[in-house]
Amino acid sequence: MSEPRSLHFIEEIVEADLASNKWQGRVHTRFPPEPNGYLHVGHAKSIVLNSGLARRYGGKFNLRFDDTNPAKEEQEYVDSIIDDVKWLGGDFEDRLFYASDYFGRMYEWAEELVKKGKAFVCDLNAEQLREHRGTLTEPGKNSPFRDRSVDENLALFRRMKGGEFAPGTHTLRAKIDMSSGNINLRDPVMYRIVKAHHHRQGDAWCIYPSYDWAHGLEDSIEGITHSICTLEFENHRPLYDWFLDELGIHHPQQIEFAKLRLTYTVLSKRNLLHLVKAKYVSGWDDPRMPTISGMRRRGYTSQALRAFCEEIGVTRNDTVIDLLKLENAVRDHLNATAHRRMAVLSPLKVVVTNWPEGQVEHVEVQNNPEDEQAGARTVPFTGALFIERDDFMEDAPKKFFRLVPGGEVRLRGAYFIKCESVVKGADGAITELRCTYDPSTKGGNATDGRKVKGTIHWVSATHAVDAEVRLFDRLFSAEAPGEAYKDTPDLEFPFLKDLNPKSLEVVKAKLEPSLGAAGVGERFQFERLGYFCVDKDSKAGAQVFNRTVALKDAWAKEKAADEGAAKPAAAAPVKAEKKKDAPAPTGPAPEIEFTDFTKVALKAGRVLAAEKVEKADKLLKLTVDLGEGAPRTIVSGIAEAFAPEALVGRNVVVVTNLKPRALKGIESRGMVLASGSGKTLSLINPGDVAPGTDVK
Repeated sequence: MSEPRSLHFIEEIVEADLASNKWQGRVHTRFPPEPNGYLHVGHAKSIVLNSGLARRYGGKFNLRFDDTNPAKEEQEYVDSIIDDVKWLGGDFEDRLFYASDYFGRMYEWAEELVKKGKAFVCDLNAEQLREHRGTLTEPGKNSPFRDRSVDENLALFRRMKGGEFAPGTHTLRAKIDMSSGNINLRDPVMYRIVKAHHHRQGDAWCIYPSYDWAHGLEDSIEGITHSICTLEFENHRPLYDWFLDELGIHHPQQIEFAKLRLTYTVLSKRNLLHLVKAKYVSGWDDPRMPTISGMRRRGYTSQALRAFCEEIGVTRNDTVIDLLKLENAVRDHLNATAHRRMAVLSPLKVVVTNWPEGQVEHVEVQNNPEDEQAGARTVPFTGALFIERDDFMEDAPKKFFRLVPGGEVRLRGAYFIKCESVVKGADGAITELRCTYDPSTKGGNATDGRKVKGTIHWVSATHAVDAEVRLFDRLFSAEAPGEAYKDTPDLEFPFLKDLNPKSLEVVKAKLEPSLGAAGVGERFQFERLGYFCVDKDSKAGAQVFNRTVALKDAWAKEKAADEGAAKPAAAAPVKAEKKKDAPAPTGPAPEIEFTDFTKVALKAGRVLAAEKVEKADKLLKLTVDLGEGAPRTIVSGIAEAFAPEALVGRNVVVVTNLKPRALKGIESRGMVLASGSGKTLSLINPGDVAPGTDVK
């Protein structure tokens, strides 16, 4: 019996609120997607979190569409999102809402702020707005239209609503503080003019609310208690609070957590949309896509996806999760639930020469050894079979325990067979094996006690079902797709450089006859090959199967190890594993060219925030401004020498062109330079220079 897990930090907040009766005992959460694309695995984490909190504490969970951008939204996306949320177990009952249903109330509240002198109509265009906004280090400038009278602002705002102005000519902005250190408080836009057809409101509106204006109002209207967002909205929280406080309406608590980031994956909707539109994939539900629809089609189960989300937990640390964790969650669930079947993906014919001609015998095979209730099935056995081509080798290495000339192997649930001869074609390729079977080994055991080390799967050639099998692999071949190319000029989508050319292989397979009647979405373990499901492209007499995830292959690892050992030292991987008992090197270090040293990019940075890394006494997580617009996260082993609060505001020197790496699950993008060791470390000081300045 597994031990109960500890509470994550959001659950601790909820339980404290319940104990203090902060929300009169209520827990009410929501999932607010924008219908401008299909949901992906990152959204799954949010759905599981929000719906799980409501379920755990007897609360309510809403599904609400943030449909405030008609130019990018479609009913297709709405339908797919509803379907995915239900599939994942997000029970919103009858609480399906749309931001567009609240447009009238939002407009009334906007007029209220105008009347209070807290909002104004601005005539600056988009480029001028950016120029006036300022930077992270420089304050913004007031709009020349900021001091318009209330009456003038009301009149202009109503004319905006009436459709008198062209898009881009006017916006409604909150009047807060253009010198605020938080850029989001520098008179943010509340409404912009958009003349586009809305998928639900038609042409009723030509002004649309910004996310920051709409978000809190929607939460307030619905009585949300805990408004849970990802970390990029942390700096937006003061604006969320400002709007609700100025209006004096129900004020939920916004809480931020770290979004899901996976290796070998891109999750930006813009990037996913490009993959679809440029036809790098067959659609949003292509089984290689990280969308929930794609994972469903590939054969992932909702139980596995929820288990994965529970396993990775909820924290405020921005971490990158190994995709293997998700794949293992799928394996674990399917191993326990999927029925076993036999399928041959690369057929090699076997003729059993001593089998009675025309005889058909039905042998019994377990459906799932992990589930006693799954029972067994019968499979036809004849004198003509198919086995995997990889299960035979003429000149086999020592640890190959499958079929070889003169050797025996066990056929799953049937008999021992022995290879007597090999038939080849004119080109020398093997076309057929001639074997004999031992009648005394029925069921897979010899009456004389002899053993064979190998057991392989098979199908009867007479009864086999032909099918198309799609072998899906990871869509990208790099852990961080595009990272190595992000600074390449004029490259709009760097991640395309890391597309895996072998992400899909289509084969014609031979399957045991029971699979011919399998329905769309049914999942199976093809013995010794992996987990597969029936694809929606299947038709009567033309089944299509998708590989969900492969099995772990001990022989493949052994083979790779043997091949690696046979390679000369010069061909060994650059990142070779260091042997534990290797002697310390002696003599001078190898010489390098001066140009090698000059490849290191050193820049001045300023520490904006610092915190200790959980379960790592020597590590600090630093947020460093390097003059790049967005700060970098850097994990540094300087915790023994510096308290986190002592580093905030300090200038540091950072190596900026190192390959990102994960430290305690946090992606570190750079290295802070220091001298000394332990408690005597000193930071290298670049002097009083602006972040981003090159250091020589």
